Amino acid sequence: MLLPSFSPLGTIAYYQLNRDYIAKVLCENRDKPQLHCDGKCYLAKKLKAQQDRQDKETTQLVKSMPTITLFCDALAAFEFAPEVTTPAETGTPAYVLPSYTSFLAVQHQPPRA
Repeated sequence: MLLPSFSPLGTIAYYQLNRDYIAKVLCENRDKPQLHCDGKCYLAKKLKAQQDRQDKETTQLVKSMPTITLFCDALAAFEFAPEVTTPAETGTPAYVLPSYTSFLAVQHQPPRA
């Protein structure tokens, strides 16, 4: 009896175990055997109701979850140094790229036999 309330797999297992009873008693289309419903309408209703219940519980959980407000204190003001020299004044470029060699640049040769 508690099996269907835990998960959709429980509902499907309950349907499989009681397929004959559901098809004969609970099926909405039992008067129309040409549809070959065999209680699948009942299963679909139960799965939909279970999904709706889970969605409602999730929504309530999210609404009741506390919110965390992140904030940042004001940082100390940034001040420039009073004497700023430009690269033109010092004669050095604004920045110098370091020499860079990649280990991938070396061509590897296959071993000789």
